[in-house]
Amino acid sequence: MSDRIFYVNGSFVPESEAKISVLDRGFLFADGVYEVSAVIDGQLIDNAAHLARLERSLQELDMQAPCSPEEIERIQQRLITENKLVEGVIYLQVTRGAADRDFGFPEHAEPSLVMFTQVKRIVDNPVMDKGIRVISVEDIRWKRRDIKTVGLLAPVLAKQEAKTRGADDAWMVEDGFVTEGSSNNAFIVTAEGTIVTRRLGNEILHGITRHVVLELAAKNDLKVEERNFTIEEAQSAEEAFVTSASLFVMPVVEIDGKRLGTGEPGPLVRQLRDLYLAFARRGL
Repeated sequence: MSDRIFYVNGSFVPESEAKISVLDRGFLFADGVYEVSAVIDGQLIDNAAHLARLERSLQELDMQAPCSPEEIERIQQRLITENKLVEGVIYLQVTRGAADRDFGFPEHAEPSLVMFTQVKRIVDNPVMDKGIRVISVEDIRWKRRDIKTVGLLAPVLAKQEAKTRGADDAWMVEDGFVTEGSSNNAFIVTAEGTIVTRRLGNEILHGITRHVVLELAAKNDLKVEERNFTIEEAQSAEEAFVTSASLFVMPVVEIDGKRLGTGEPGPLVRQLRDLYLAFARRGL
């Protein structure tokens, strides 16, 4: 057991004492939402955007917020201090609370808030130098993927299938088109240098890193198209990559066994990663 300090419903406690009720609706029904914010040099990255998305997720599920965004950030900052976190992520989860098992919303349950830190190499991630290999799988998730819920069994199965098949991750496909990765947004780069990613909708998560990367691309005169694309088009792409809070910008070098370009991270993906790192560090 680690000596990390967790936050659980008003208390900062060692991991061994971090417990919730077995009647918590997140445990029984996956009736909860979550966010993951990156930390570099002990500072939260783009955290306001993550907390705004958390608020939207709560509203979409008619779920009460456990406290204000300002209080959540105060807790995050204390966890960074308590755990001496220099680089990694903070995970936070809100559920509808604990109540006797019933599908209907409980009338008097208090929302539950849990947070913890994880140490991760984000800036100098060794995987960046070689990129990741992905496979395609059928997208079997529910229809509201724009809500960041804790119902993650389908992505878990997708990630495990990738691991079983000797790959690093999976891109999910619905009606012949890529939706997103198991825990990230998916992009390709055409031979003409155009960055292509699926447009926002209920089909994909509205990624915080995705949003910044597209803004940075536009500011640097890189062409962007938000449209559907197939696995076959992706396999013919010059480059590909994924974005997420814990990966930032990560190159994809192989899709369903087909090597992209030279089989190594390409120049445009490296440029976008450098641009994002500069963005992340501007406020530090």
